[in-house]
Amino acid sequence: MNFGFSDEQDTIRETLARMLGDHATLEVAHDRLDSGEGFDTATWSALAEGGWLGLAMSEAEGGSGMGAVELAVLAEEIGRSLAAVPFLSVLGLAVPAIQSAGSEDQRKSLLPSLAEGRTIIATALAEDGGLAPHTVAAKVVQDRLSGQKSPVTFGAEATHALVAAKDEDGTPRLYLADLSASGVTKRALDPIDRTRPATEITFDNTPVELLPGSDPAAIQRLLNGAAVLAAFEQIGLAERVLALTTAYAGERRAFGRQIGSFQAVKHRLADMFAKIELARSNAFFGAWALASGDSRLSEAAAVARLTALDAVQFTTEESIQLHGGIGFTWAADPHLFLRRGWQLKAELGPADMWRERLLDNLADAQRAAS
Repeated sequence: MNFGFSDEQDTIRETLARMLGDHATLEVAHDRLDSGEGFDTATWSALAEGGWLGLAMSEAEGGSGMGAVELAVLAEEIGRSLAAVPFLSVLGLAVPAIQSAGSEDQRKSLLPSLAEGRTIIATALAEDGGLAPHTVAAKVVQDRLSGQKSPVTFGAEATHALVAAKDEDGTPRLYLADLSASGVTKRALDPIDRTRPATEITFDNTPVELLPGSDPAAIQRLLNGAAVLAAFEQIGLAERVLALTTAYAGERRAFGRQIGSFQAVKHRLADMFAKIELARSNAFFGAWALASGDSRLSEAAAVARLTALDAVQFTTEESIQLHGGIGFTWAADPHLFLRRGWQLKAELGPADMWRERLLDNLADAQRAAS
C-alpha cells in the first residue's frame, strides 16, 4: 500500500490546480455568495472541456479510463478551490451508481453526456436529514414515483435526479428521474453555503427508471465510495484554510510582533496540521480500498469520513479565531470555508451516523474473529 500519489497523479493535480485557479477563485466565491447564483457553470464547462468529468469512465463510456485515486485528486482540488460545482453528486454518486447498477442502455445513454457536462444528475437520497437506505419513505409503484426529497444539492440546476425510493415490495432501490417530467415540483432552500444551492423536490406520480442492479447493499457501497471522495474534498478545503491562516499569522502584528511568532498561535497551527494529516492517512486507505474493492471499504470510509469532518470543523473554526475580529466579517475569507465545511457535513449524513456504521463494522469483525 503506497499512501501517496504517483508522479502522474501529481501532474494531474498541478494541471487541475492551474485550471481551477483561473476559474474558481475566492473572489468568484464571494461574488456568488453575494448574488445568490450558486452553480458555477463556467468552471463546470471548463472541467468538461478538459476531460475531467470523464476521469473515472472508460474510453467506451466517453472518459479517460482512470479510477478512484485520480478522482480523489480531483476531489481534493475541488475542495481547495471552493469550486461551486456538483462534483460529489455527479462524479461521486451518480456516475458510479450508473456504472455499477445501471443497465447497458443506461450506461450508453447517460455516461457520455455526463462526461461532456450536458447532463447533470443530482442525488436525491435524503429525506428530512435522514439518509438512504435506512430512512426512505418515497415509493415507486408501476414505475411512478411519489415522495419528497430534501435537501437536494444542485437540484435546481440538474437535468435528472438519482432517487432512493422503495419498490412495491418495500425494498430501497435507486431510480433515475427526468426533472423535466410531469409531477416534479422544486422549492429552493436557503443552505448555509449558498455556493452549493439546495432544493426540496416533490415527486407526484413521476415516471422513473429503475437502476436494475440497485439494492440496499448497493446503496451502502455507493455511500461508502462517496464518503471517501468527500473526505478528500474536505482535506483540500482544510489545507487551503491552514495555508491562508498561516500566511495571515505571518502578516498580522500585535504587541509589536507577528502573531505567528507567539507559541500559543504556533501550537494551534500545529494542531490544525496534525488533524489534516490524520485525515489524509485515513482517506488514502479509503481510496485504496475503493480502488481495489477491498472488503474493509465500509470501515475505511467511516474512519475517513469522521476524521475529515473533525479536521474541517477544527481548522475552519480555528481560522476564524486566529483571524481575530476580521475573521467574523462578510468580506473576509474564513467564513467561506466554514460554510462549505458545514454544507459538506450535511450532505452525506452527520458524524453520529458514520460512528454507528463504524461501530457496526467493528462489531461484525469481532464476531467473525471469535
